[in-house]
Amino acid sequence: MQGNGQLSSIVMKLTVLVDNNTLIDRYFSGEPGLSLYIEEGGRSVLFDTGYSDLFVTNARKMGIDLLHIDAVVLSHGHIDHTGGLGPLIRQYTEAEYEGRQYFSPEFIAHPDVLLTRTRGNFRELGSQIAEEKLSRHGRIAFTRTPVWLTENLVFLGEIQRRFGFEAVDPRAAIVTESGEEADALRDDTALACRTDEGLVIITGCSHAGICSIIEQAKDICGDDRIVDVIGGFHLYRATEEHLAGTVEYFRTLGPDAVHACHCTGLRAQIALADAVPIQETGVGLMLEYG
Repeated sequence: MQGNGQLSSIVMKLTVLVDNNTLIDRYFSGEPGLSLYIEEGGRSVLFDTGYSDLFVTNARKMGIDLLHIDAVVLSHGHIDHTGGLGPLIRQYTEAEYEGRQYFSPEFIAHPDVLLTRTRGNFRELGSQIAEEKLSRHGRIAFTRTPVWLTENLVFLGEIQRRFGFEAVDPRAAIVTESGEEADALRDDTALACRTDEGLVIITGCSHAGICSIIEQAKDICGDDRIVDVIGGFHLYRATEEHLAGTVEYFRTLGPDAVHACHCTGLRAQIALADAVPIQETGVGLMLEYG
């Protein structure tokens, strides 16, 4: 759906299904990965699938129906974000066998998302699901360009890298038709949602750079106001230059809240907390925006 025109009165609901952290008095399990369940504009979206089938277990405990999601969006191809694709497909297979109804979702991601990723002899950094298998259970919509999932929720497409301090240091390789090459993580992307108060940025790992992601969201949505940024910022081993540049960017940005989680790292969270209101994030967290 096209993302132009007047904003309707909307409320986006977001639930954390998987994160490295769990919340006090929310009795769910965590793992090193990320998975979020989003409801907006009458549609339901699964953003990443974590490392294992844990997102299925947690969703069931939360009363979330994964058999009737409209879209599965993958932030990038690393296994801690795509490892649950197999268990998700198994849910559909079991439902079909048992005669239960389910939706065939749209799978939205960058075209490089399912490429084999290696580091030395380790060849399982990326997704373990082939596109052909995925296509049996839904429509493949892999693209480098932005896609509006609803009137207000947009897939940002390939991120333009805008800040030198966010430069990717390739530590792994991707396997293409022409062989192995350094993995610049071009598939890393995010979502943005327009609300009456401004934008909510939803990111997986931010390998493309969280500041670059936010700038792209602002350009696509035509709004400089940031309500919240939630997801992994991949700052847990950031250089001093990278971390300082990010903190200064956020200080100038002035978001209402920041839910930095997953691969952000404690050192980075402490540094960011000096500039912006960092909020506790973990499995079971439910947020509403409108």
